[in-house]
Amino acid sequence: MRRLFPVTDPAPNATDADREWPLAELAALYAYPEPLPEAGVLRANMVTTLDGAAFHDGRSQGISGPGDMRVFGVLRALADVVVVGAGTARGERYRPAKAREAFAAARAERGQAPAAAIAVVSASLDLDFTLPLFTEPVVPTLVLTGAEAPAERVAAARKAGAEVVVAGSGRGAEPARLRAELAARGLRRQLAEGGPQLLGRLIAADTVDELCLTVSPFLTAGDASRIAHAPQALTTPARLRPTSILTEDGFLFTRYVRDTAA
Repeated sequence: MRRLFPVTDPAPNATDADREWPLAELAALYAYPEPLPEAGVLRANMVTTLDGAAFHDGRSQGISGPGDMRVFGVLRALADVVVVGAGTARGERYRPAKAREAFAAARAERGQAPAAAIAVVSASLDLDFTLPLFTEPVVPTLVLTGAEAPAERVAAARKAGAEVVVAGSGRGAEPARLRAELAARGLRRQLAEGGPQLLGRLIAADTVDELCLTVSPFLTAGDASRIAHAPQALTTPARLRPTSILTEDGFLFTRYVRDTAA
């Protein structure tokens, strides 16, 4: 993986152009801000084709690559919690996050669990609670829903060992409350992995602090959604600024953070 241009360093090392970045250096590049705000930081990680598709044949795997998966793994290894919509959890066949030896010491030093918790956002709780995501997690899987979620499905989730978190007054979770409920549980390094509807809701509610976006070198056409979709848009678009842009095998790996000066 190579740095295309370093946003924070006006004089890059010439060797950046011809070497693969070790996991430790990627972890430093994508580190959450310190000190960490009490309200936490919500970071999104998505992949898109050159023509704006967020997936191919219903999954993101078809537009991903080895470098993207390496960044994906690092972002998970830094996070306290991975937030994902129920549709994406089903379509991408989510499993529990793994405890990785390369990050074990750093996570322990920060007081983190051995692996990030997975938090599934669902209004209906139409989830298969016999899957490894619920039966074999390193840390208990969370289900984020609303106060009016179906009682029998809430009971089924709890019976399966999931922690049900009420983060909304209606049937589903509300973006701002979702963030607050996770932060209140000490899960302040938050990583949203989509899908487009969940990310759209988070953006429309102005709750996203960072976006880590992989641009894959493919054109797909078709009717695949872009990375964020919501019924309404922000009145004023949120402005973010790039902090790093890397490249590997035609892929671009970007990190944008909230531009507080804008």
